[in-house]
Amino acid sequence: MNERERFLSFLGIARKAGKLSMGADEACKAMETGRVRLLLLAQDLSPRSERRMRAAAETSGVPAFCAGVQMDEIALAVGKRTGILAVTDGGFAEKLTTMLATADPAARA
Repeated sequence: MNERERFLSFLGIARKAGKLSMGADEACKAMETGRVRLLLLAQDLSPRSERRMRAAAETSGVPAFCAGVQMDEIALAVGKRTGILAVTDGGFAEKLTTMLATADPAARA
């Protein structure tokens, strides 16, 4: 299993654990309540949506990263096609951040 597959598998685990808010509306609601620890954005997310979500994350003080995967890959991992994932657990957020840094240090930008 390569790093990308491991990352996607871990997203699936986070989903099953109930530690992901998926989609722009759910992610924004979670950020407003201060529950989000990490915001992940798909590679093929529209530029407009990416700007909007990065601005919301910055306002909330939440780190936002490109997940390095496509929306279709996210759909296979979590069961819903989305380009925006808000991680609401600190442990999951830390592990996913580490996985991103290991897979591609440039993805943290």
